[in-house]
Amino acid sequence: MSGPATQSAAAPAPLIGGAKAITALALALGTFMQVLDTTIANVSIPTIAGNLGVSTNQGTWVITSFAVANGVSVPLTGWLMQRFGVVRTFVMSVLLFTIASFLCGVAWSLPSLIAFRVLQGAVSGPMIPGSQALLINIFGPAKRGTALALWSMTTLVAPIAGPILGGYISDNYIWPWIFFINIPVGLFCVFICWTNLKAHETPTRKLPIDRVGFALLFVWVGALQIMLDKGKDLDWFENTQVVILAIVTLIAFVAWLIWELNEKQPIVDLSLFRSRSFTLGCVALCLGYAVFFGNVVLMPLWLQSYVGYTATWAGLVAAPSGVVAVLVSPLIGRLMGRYDARLFATASFVFFAISYFMRARYTADSSFGAFVMPLLVQGVAMGLFFVAMLAIAFDGLPPEKVPAASGLSNFLRITGGSFATSLTTTFWDRREALHQSRLAESVNVYAPAYQQSLGQLHALGLNDQAAAGTMTRAMIGQGYLLSSLDLFYFSAWLAVALIPLCWLVRRPAGGGAAVAAAD
Repeated sequence: MSGPATQSAAAPAPLIGGAKAITALALALGTFMQVLDTTIANVSIPTIAGNLGVSTNQGTWVITSFAVANGVSVPLTGWLMQRFGVVRTFVMSVLLFTIASFLCGVAWSLPSLIAFRVLQGAVSGPMIPGSQALLINIFGPAKRGTALALWSMTTLVAPIAGPILGGYISDNYIWPWIFFINIPVGLFCVFICWTNLKAHETPTRKLPIDRVGFALLFVWVGALQIMLDKGKDLDWFENTQVVILAIVTLIAFVAWLIWELNEKQPIVDLSLFRSRSFTLGCVALCLGYAVFFGNVVLMPLWLQSYVGYTATWAGLVAAPSGVVAVLVSPLIGRLMGRYDARLFATASFVFFAISYFMRARYTADSSFGAFVMPLLVQGVAMGLFFVAMLAIAFDGLPPEKVPAASGLSNFLRITGGSFATSLTTTFWDRREALHQSRLAESVNVYAPAYQQSLGQLHALGLNDQAAAGTMTRAMIGQGYLLSSLDLFYFSAWLAVALIPLCWLVRRPAGGGAAVAAAD
């Protein structure tokens, strides 16, 4: 690759005025679009599942398939950008993402939608790091803080817009439009970025790619995810298919681990785990994010399926947490250099725990405000969590290791969130079955409460069969409420349990690591 002096001499004039503004907008929209697609489908799952004739649990594959494919593709980003250039890689990624979005919108069945979501996730790997790098490039070193602030705002605004937009489209239009809206945005981003940035292409060089490492990574992550998704429907290890998937996962993982440790240019640099701060920081980041993402998936499903909320209102419940995170993050970024990042990390887990404990007090007739308040507290936790975890994980790493560390931590975070979706829905269904069986034991035709409820339903004009069906549905709804409360309690105590990890690392030097991670 050319040296810094050569690059500087060959560099074109920086963008100014309107060209700079519209290019920054296009890059921000690229980030926005990718992050939006990780959340917009959450509130739409019941609608999509109903239209495609599958269960809501099967519909969660729409979320997990995208997340796993995106997570596996992230480690390839560094190689692609060095091989083909940042501008070319980013623009091609956005173009393919736009095409994949169209294919998702025209999907005719759940398997076809999942296949197109896998494609969409796989091609989107370079979008976030590419937009980040190009924003820094067009703003220049003097205004790097402005570029990073703009990039950070889009990553926090997208989760706010996702639930609201997904809910509104599901309630008022047809679900394919949650994917079709990417098309004009993607084409605008491709046209503007290629027109204004092709002269700013970064130097390229031919690099070998760790094909074996990538193939093994794809196999073990994919097999593990399929096992987690299928397990809840196939009674886990009582089923031969699940057992085979578990064996494939284990063998592929061990083979991948051995290969990566002996490969000169591995696709994943496992030597990063020699740093205690990086290892424990990643563990805390992944587990904290997994708990958070599992709850992000659960809340809309529960509200729409058993509380009676529409997709729009379920989105409005989730949205305020993003608003608070947007307001908190800039303040935390300024304070991070002055105070110990471990304090902010601890505070984030405390706020997460408070939010989950508050949710564990939900009732079947909780008001909209009661549903929103814990998520406002979660917004504070979100604003603290990501900045603090980056400061801890990247502390002490040499600059040349930061890009690989960023890719690895993102891969672990995204994959952890995907696995959490499967585990959360499994836990939710299993606990509901347990609670329903216990409720059924205490509710029988001879119980006074049952007879009283039956009389009230008869008074409303329902016959015995309709009344029994109504009471059964109520019992199922109560079972899922109790299951949800169990999950909230578990999430809260897990957040508390993660606090000691923040203090097993050395004190970070300051907030600079978090910024470096974004370079």
